[in-house]
Amino acid sequence: MTIKLNELRDNNGARKGRMRVGRGIGSGKGKTAGRGQKGQKARSGVAINGFEGGQMPLHMRIPKRGFNNIFGKDFAIVNLGMVQKLIDAKKLDAKATIDHAALKAAGVARGGKDGVRLLAKGELTAKVTFAVAGASKGAIEAVEKAGGKVELPEARPEGDGKKATRKAEAAAKNA
Repeated sequence: MTIKLNELRDNNGARKGRMRVGRGIGSGKGKTAGRGQKGQKARSGVAINGFEGGQMPLHMRIPKRGFNNIFGKDFAIVNLGMVQKLIDAKKLDAKATIDHAALKAAGVARGGKDGVRLLAKGELTAKVTFAVAGASKGAIEAVEKAGGKVELPEARPEGDGKKATRKAEAAAKNA
């Protein structure tokens, strides 16, 4: 006997139809539809996730640690050893300035909405110029030792914003 695709079907009782509730007392699931009598859970739109009947909920019993720093910078971390590997593999050009875009194109700098931070892990032998948002002291020394240089953005001095300008104007006006 051969089996045909159009004759395939489940065994009897393999699939059970869903119970249609609230369709009269003769169905056995009429009136309250299996929800019991009254109360919050008998109503529609009830989702009491995390509620444990007045007991302190689990998410409140567990100890909390840490915090989210709203001023924290999100740097993509790149090590010098990885940069050297990419230069050796001809994925980065040592003669050109290596910046966030070049590192991202090479597939090293993932994320990092505030730019790239260069770290000193690994060896760098190529003479390279970096234009990055940040670098460790060790990384800067290693790059300069190899004959390259690291260009960092200039830090704004304290009191260089609108508030400082207003204060200076007010002081000039009063004097």
